[in-house]
Amino acid sequence: MDFTPPWQKILDGLSVVFILLATWMVSFYAPLESVMGAVQKVFYFHIAAGWVGMLSFFLAFVASILFLVRRKNHWDWLSVCAVEIGLVFMTINILTGMIWARPIWNTWWTWDPRLTTASIMVLIYAAYFVLRWGIDQPEKQARFAAVYALIGFVSVPLTFISIRVFRTIHPLVLAGGDSAASNALEMTVRMRQTLVFGLVAFTMLFCSFLTHRYRLQKAEYRLAQERWNVHNDE
Repeated sequence: MDFTPPWQKILDGLSVVFILLATWMVSFYAPLESVMGAVQKVFYFHIAAGWVGMLSFFLAFVASILFLVRRKNHWDWLSVCAVEIGLVFMTINILTGMIWARPIWNTWWTWDPRLTTASIMVLIYAAYFVLRWGIDQPEKQARFAAVYALIGFVSVPLTFISIRVFRTIHPLVLAGGDSAASNALEMTVRMRQTLVFGLVAFTMLFCSFLTHRYRLQKAEYRLAQERWNVHNDE
């Protein structure tokens, strides 16, 4: 029996359509960058994945505050799901960055401030699950994890501003008013449209993943509760 609600199927379908359209725009609509060539197109997915990763960690940050204030389990579930999804997308962000760096920088990796802070951020949030697995008591586990998520979030804005504060060779794609910066990437109208559409598509994909993962987390909690009740009855 299929227990997936209709709204979830609609969200999943829209996510697939938007991701396919974003892929088409990256492949055929956006022009080639004059200096980097075809490898620059990796940036559309690289930036979108990084955006979703940081959005996930921000959501975990907010959910953790709400859990500590209200002590409701669903905020803890939301935080866990957001951190898990954030780790996946930030890993994609780092891997696509390495694919771009190999032909442009002639190396897969360099200890550039942006790469370094992003890697530290991923390790911090990976340790979030190590902390949870090391605590058996559910209430204590959720409380400690929430506090850790609040502290760990410091790495997110630091990663974002690293290429604006520190000396770096990482391209500044979202330059804003700093378009004259030496590492700013000049983008045409079609490039910007493709980037924005990609951000929207990945955000929809994030919402789809998050709702699926949250429903699974809720089901796991209920199953654990039923097993605990059966064990106590015995």
